[in-house]
Amino acid sequence: MDKEPYREGIGESDVYLDFQQRVARAAKVDRPVIIVGERGTGKELAARRLHFLSGRWQGPLVTVNLAALPPTLIESELFGYETGAFTGASKARKGRFEEAEGGTLFLDEIGLVPLEVQEKILRTVEYGTFERIGSSITRKADVRIIAATNADLPALAREGRFKEDLLDRLSFEVIFVPPLRCRGNDVILLANHFAARMATECGLPYVPYFSPEAEALIKGYAWPGNIRELKNAVERAVYRSEGPEVSSLDPDPFRNPFVSRTDECTATHDLSDYPHIHEEIDLDFLKRALSEAGGSQKRAAELLRITYDQFRGLYRKYHERLLP
Repeated sequence: MDKEPYREGIGESDVYLDFQQRVARAAKVDRPVIIVGERGTGKELAARRLHFLSGRWQGPLVTVNLAALPPTLIESELFGYETGAFTGASKARKGRFEEAEGGTLFLDEIGLVPLEVQEKILRTVEYGTFERIGSSITRKADVRIIAATNADLPALAREGRFKEDLLDRLSFEVIFVPPLRCRGNDVILLANHFAARMATECGLPYVPYFSPEAEALIKGYAWPGNIRELKNAVERAVYRSEGPEVSSLDPDPFRNPFVSRTDECTATHDLSDYPHIHEEIDLDFLKRALSEAGGSQKRAAELLRITYDQFRGLYRKYHERLLP
């Protein structure tokens, strides 16, 4: 299972506490649950909580990341196989259903399961039995299934890509994980947590804190990668910082600092040229962002990954030079 620091589930916003209460209530009922959430929101964390608050907490919690498996191997991974069942099957192997006996089977990215394997999962859920590949022996399966997805399963079912019967069987309860952008000040709680953890990992003798500008960026950015993206951005900022104050934070590690700067890279400048060069860089990015945003300052700020207030400050500074 995931050992990342954010497994601890930090948050005190109303929407997050309500989500945690829904998880705790669903945990007590021994029925399948589907967890729906964007990437990086902590779906696996919710699955762990469902398991360890359930009556199966002493049993195994087995995770299958279906996105990491080729479709042709999903059936053998889940149900196991007998010796000689197919080329390369030199000895019998248990599947994940057998490994999870008496406990919980967490199927991450359930929407990626091929239709023929969905049929076998459906029979297992309905009758509590299955057969390994290459075997006629029926085995019992005392397993609770928790599935997770960031896909629209009902839409997949309407398109014929997900069995409606299986969707009905798995959706006793459907729990949506709130994205980070909907969790208010939880984003700062998490950022401070990640910053302190990174300082400890780097052996720093202080607890980092964010400058007002960095904190405004953290609060204002949409974080499409959610908690995982926030964690990476904060950790980068802490290890790059030369002191306890973290004043520079960039969510995009792939932002190329040399785009549209060929002349500057090949030219030799006096140190006194810095203010002029800095202004030209700011103007270049502002003009490009406004052009791509169709003149919308709010959208331009989003493209630059800065807050609207930060953008307005730059716009006021260079307003006359931005005019056609």
